[in-house]
Amino acid sequence: MLTVLLAWLAAAAVCVAAVVFGQVARTAPRRRRRRRAARVGLFLSLSGPWLAFAGAVAAGAATGAWLQAAAGGALAVTVVAAVGLGLAPR
Repeated sequence: MLTVLLAWLAAAAVCVAAVVFGQVARTAPRRRRRRRAARVGLFLSLSGPWLAFAGAVAAGAATGAWLQAAAGGALAVTVVAAVGLGLAPR
C-alpha cells in the first residue's frame, strides 16, 4: 500500500513538473498567428500532462492495477509534455 502511495505521489510530482516545464512554450514571443501544429503543441504542453494524469487515475480505477497505472501515468505525462514542447513555437 505504501509503494502505491509513493508511486502516485511521484506521478503527481512528474505531472506538476511537466506543467511548469510546459510554461516555456507559453512564453515564446508571438509575432504572428500561430500555425495549427504550434497551437496543438501549446495545448499539449499546458493541458496534456493533466489529461494524461487523469487518464492514468481512470485506468487505475478501472483495472485495480494502481501501481502499474501510476508508472504508466508518469510515462504518459512525460511523453505528452515532450511532444507538446516539440510542437510548440520557440
